[in-house]
Amino acid sequence: MVITAKSKKTGTDQKGSQAQASGKPSRRMQKLSEYGKQLLEKQKVKEMYGVRERQFKKFFEIATRSEGAPGENLLSLLERRLDNVLYRLKLAMTRAQARQIIVHGHVKVNNRKVYSPSFSVKERDEISLADNVQGKEKFLEQVIDKRLNIGVRVPEWLELVKKDRKGSVLRMPVRSDVQAPIEEHLIVELYSK
Repeated sequence: MVITAKSKKTGTDQKGSQAQASGKPSRRMQKLSEYGKQLLEKQKVKEMYGVRERQFKKFFEIATRSEGAPGENLLSLLERRLDNVLYRLKLAMTRAQARQIIVHGHVKVNNRKVYSPSFSVKERDEISLADNVQGKEKFLEQVIDKRLNIGVRVPEWLELVKKDRKGSVLRMPVRSDVQAPIEEHLIVELYSK
């Protein structure tokens, strides 16, 4: 016998609660489709690196034209962005903060100021703070040194000179350098449709 009367207390239909009790999954409990998993993975990576859709798509196109696995190439391109490199070198607390530091003109690559967070670093590039920042003690103390003193490890593809607050790119990043749990094959499958 199915009761369809509304509950006096809540005003809701009691049929829904009986469907859940019978073992049938509710609409919210359904398993993600393959497309849903792929989309979720792409959104996660975009959010992690702070990249918008158009830029992400551009990176993917470059990754597919390059030699090697497209998923690994994509992650390498994302890792080589200047905002990510600054974050990995422990010169910023977050990638968003790294973007802000770059846009304000506080970062030099090979002794030239760079204002674009999406600037792609190459092997043997030197990343340092601009001269105008060196005199700002509060900024250095509260932003840069705060993260430098945390026990976070710098990836093997980068080298940090802590006392000079600068770093360099030793080699291009590979898949094993990205420690985040990313399933790049799902992103490749999504864009391959």
